[in-house]
Amino acid sequence: MLAYITWDISPILAQLGPLTLRWYGLLFALGFIIGSFILTHIYKAERVSPRWVDVITIYMLIGTVLGARLGHVFFYDADYYLAHPGEILKIWEGGLASHGATIGILLAVWLFARNNKFDYLWVLDRIVIVVATGGMCIRLGNLMNSEIIGRQTDVPWAFKFARYNEIHHVAGNIPNELRHPTQIYEALFCLFLFVLLYWLWNRYKEQTPRGLLFGLFVTLLFTFRLLVEFLKENQEAFEDRLPLNMGQLLSIPLILVGLYVLFTAKKRPGRPEDAPRDLGSEATANTNKPLPVQMKR
Repeated sequence: MLAYITWDISPILAQLGPLTLRWYGLLFALGFIIGSFILTHIYKAERVSPRWVDVITIYMLIGTVLGARLGHVFFYDADYYLAHPGEILKIWEGGLASHGATIGILLAVWLFARNNKFDYLWVLDRIVIVVATGGMCIRLGNLMNSEIIGRQTDVPWAFKFARYNEIHHVAGNIPNELRHPTQIYEALFCLFLFVLLYWLWNRYKEQTPRGLLFGLFVTLLFTFRLLVEFLKENQEAFEDRLPLNMGQLLSIPLILVGLYVLFTAKKRPGRPEDAPRDLGSEATANTNKPLPVQMKR
């Protein structure tokens, strides 16, 4: 049995002149890279041109970053940022909220679906598969930053975050305290969600009722988030005065949305008849005619 694990990793991967390469930024980007490969495979399997992956990735990147930043601004530190609006743009200084990212992704996917005539729930059902891998990468980035640490514990896998005070410029005894590695708990749960959702999609593909994968993802992810927050330190002082912390309060409405979409999914058929199918047959591909943007069955 392990007594504890000393986590003494620098958040800086490399210093290239004036450019600082951080583990968090690398892992954040890696989530999008891995996700694009997975989504390309999914789209090809359902005869949707992989060129749409590049389009939706741009929507997702903008929605994730803006949503996560504005979520942190308004959910966790609105008074400060309203008094110092210029600070909102300094994303490199930290301050991203996963619930804000969720809202940003939902809006980004809605815009993508509306602008390109995709079914919204059909897109969401596939996107959540890759969002699970992105969530795993981001939580590993949080681990490399020694942030979002857990409460004190004596479990055999407890972590000592040796660089916490140095990284976050605070005083205290945190480097000598044993803590839950909640970043790893959440990363592993995201990996579990990816395996579950990909297995369901791979088994049923377009026969999957629309909204089933999305509803399952949102319900399970934010139920777990609600529970794991009991093992975390609060992010902001004002949360100590709340019956539940901000992460838990924001998770509850998302759980309700997930349950509603999940339990009404059986009323919706799988892939709509007018869903984009722009990978033509081999015969079509051998002609010199360009592929149509959309083609009904």
